[in-house]
Amino acid sequence: MYKNLYFIGIGGIGMSALARYFNQRGVVIYGYDKTETELTRQLELEGMSIHYEDRPDLIPQALDMVILTPAVPNDLKEYQTILERNIPYLKRSQVLGQITAGNKNIAVAGTHGKTTTSCLLAHLIYCANIPMTAFLGGIAVNYQSNYLDTGDDWMVEEADEYDRSFLQLSPDLAVIGSLDPDHLDIYGTHEAMIETYLEFARKIKPNGLLLLSDTIPKQVQDQFRNQLQSLRIKTYGIGQSDLRFEVIGTDSGWMLFNYIRNNYNMSNLRLRMPGNHNLRNAVAAITLAEELGISQESIRMSLENFKGIKRRFEWIEESNRRVLIDDYAHHPEELRAAIEACRSIYPGRNITGIFQPHLYSRTRDFLHEFAHVLSQLDQVILVELYPAREPAILGISSETIYNLLTVDSKYLTTKKQLPELLRTLQLDVVMTLGAGDLDMMQNEIKHAIFEKAAITNLL
Repeated sequence: MYKNLYFIGIGGIGMSALARYFNQRGVVIYGYDKTETELTRQLELEGMSIHYEDRPDLIPQALDMVILTPAVPNDLKEYQTILERNIPYLKRSQVLGQITAGNKNIAVAGTHGKTTTSCLLAHLIYCANIPMTAFLGGIAVNYQSNYLDTGDDWMVEEADEYDRSFLQLSPDLAVIGSLDPDHLDIYGTHEAMIETYLEFARKIKPNGLLLLSDTIPKQVQDQFRNQLQSLRIKTYGIGQSDLRFEVIGTDSGWMLFNYIRNNYNMSNLRLRMPGNHNLRNAVAAITLAEELGISQESIRMSLENFKGIKRRFEWIEESNRRVLIDDYAHHPEELRAAIEACRSIYPGRNITGIFQPHLYSRTRDFLHEFAHVLSQLDQVILVELYPAREPAILGISSETIYNLLTVDSKYLTTKKQLPELLRTLQLDVVMTLGAGDLDMMQNEIKHAIFEKAAITNLL
């Protein structure tokens, strides 16, 4: 076992879950991240030593291993120093692969739905008192953490396709929740991305269960069936899927639905995560929970007390006159699902979307798709693009999307000017959207929206 570990990019959602795993086992954890966040502050409270400047002199001398984020920039001085000092290092995915390899484990993959499905599944297992360790890609509100650890009978992990990370895993059971094109900066083509998912599926242990979302085209499903005949492959979703949901209705943000498998139903289930896309995620989680022998009654109760995930259709504030919802949606299909979910529970209301594009390459690759889906809103506010790990691409910016929007009410602003703009607009239901850093402004945005509502009430 390691004694001293150093994490470059410790504030990342996947990296921090690994840091928590080792920290709970008595390993001394050090780390660097470029930004201090609520999550990194929590890690420090848990006993980890973190700094926020790229300073090689702050790297401890006695280290067993360095764990790297897959997005570490090559010109980071600390990274260069690690190489120069010949300190052993591994990528996050390699470490996760090592941890899970010796245990029964469930991998949740797909370009959308990974976090919701894995958090919901981990919650169902936790509530059934099955010893489990879960590495999650979001903060589960029930636990205020992206890491759960009650034992290691089973492990649950998100299988991240970025940097082909999921090829390090060898699951017993797996989900592929979507194969919409994404990360084309890594894969080049959609076809190459699908082939890599096939490679991931080949790593599932023989006779393992693979769940494929019905959003995956039939010809691609057939590819999986033809090439992976040692696996049990089932589709899930709606319509003709092997495992499916049936919507009963909605009630104050609750989705009421039936789960149908073969010739039996689980009827009148309740989940407070609106949208058919979340029911699809729930079907995958329920099926895997049943595979582990969890009872229908436990599943029913656990679904109802699941409080959701931070930044996944998270209600920030709600009054009679205003609603503020935050969602991590950063791909056109995720945006479409989030907007449709919002329309389903707030029919007839005026919906404003504040969107921060994430990555130059993704914005370039889906420029027209972003403009089309955002134009389904009643009002759009675009703030400056969040570049994350990428250098700028000439001609690509938030303004590029703005110029293609067909919605009448549209605004282009900076994050700094956003609160003041909000105070001048007619607002009803507001959604903050994107995978950047708008959540760091949550209090400012909330105050601008609800102070305006309070003043309006006084007039």
